[in-house]
Amino acid sequence: MLNQFSRTELLLGAESMERLKGARVAVFGVGGVGGYAVEALVRSGIGAIDLIDDDKVCLTNLNRQIIATQKTIGQYKVDVMKERILDINPDAKVEVYKCFFLPETKDEFDFRQYSYVIDAVDTVTAKIQLALEAEQAGVPIISSMGAGNKLNPAEFEVADIYKTSVCPLAKVMRRELKKRDIKKLKVVYSKEPPIRPAEDMAISCRNHCICPPGAQHKCTERRDIPGSTAFVPSVAGLIIASEVIKDLTKETRRAGGEA
Repeated sequence: MLNQFSRTELLLGAESMERLKGARVAVFGVGGVGGYAVEALVRSGIGAIDLIDDDKVCLTNLNRQIIATQKTIGQYKVDVMKERILDINPDAKVEVYKCFFLPETKDEFDFRQYSYVIDAVDTVTAKIQLALEAEQAGVPIISSMGAGNKLNPAEFEVADIYKTSVCPLAKVMRRELKKRDIKKLKVVYSKEPPIRPAEDMAISCRNHCICPPGAQHKCTERRDIPGSTAFVPSVAGLIIASEVIKDLTKETRRAGGEA
């Protein structure tokens, strides 16, 4: 029967679409990378999505985040994303968590219920904990490395964390994961050397913070405020979504004789 996912089914097959409909994906971080990953997942037929982020939409998000518009400034990102998901697929099941994932909040989540985990958060501590929790639960995870201060989306690659290079965040993650005896972690990373952003205080959040009132984590808390574009984080998010769809449908596609 013709439906909104029919064009995808032409490529993946009916069995794969049923698998996607029955999958539950947790997305930690609904910003420039995570937002586009969610967008692609829901348009691909993922049946249940958990959104975890405590941030609100800020004016400076409009240059790159799919949920950011003049109308959504000041709203919780997870609330805006949930509404968007349900506008695309009213049958989707969406859970929202307005919290910042850290070792202190990890017990709020049962990773065993997830089919896949997407790490699109910024902090190393959270990324390490997500890798640990996913490994202990036996759940596949894909992690986004640095997307800020980059201009060339063609430099992204998918690899195991221990086969990465150039990316400063990946270097830190390799060191910290090795200490914790984590043997592998699928990541999306860029081989483009990061660009040093201009130090223009006239347009710096450091001196002119415009985070919405009540924001739990302001950009002024960061050691460095990265530059960003519309086309780099979005590509990273779409690559992540494609890997999730590929992995979740791998068995059914093989059974159908596809590579």
